[in-house]
Amino acid sequence: MTDFKKEARGRDCQIRIPGVCNFNPETTVLTHYRMSDTCGMGIKLDDRQAAWGCSACHDEVDHRTHHIDSDTARLYHAEGVMRTQAVLIEEGKF
Repeated sequence: MTDFKKEARGRDCQIRIPGVCNFNPETTVLTHYRMSDTCGMGIKLDDRQAAWGCSACHDEVDHRTHHIDSDTARLYHAEGVMRTQAVLIEEGKF
């Protein structure tokens, strides 16, 4: 089984928020997408529902910084999840 957290190391950010992304693969981590009914108290987040995100994009989608509105951040994050999944599918890891 693929370790999605390890797969994120050294990868390009797939969230890519303009004006926020630092484009530094050394800071990339697995950034979970949070939706109601898929996370919360007693619910473990699924690593397949995540994007590779640089430290700056991760901070933005987790609301530690506020460069863009939260709905826009969620859209970039969702697109990042789809791009991440596409790469993993192409590599036969998803």
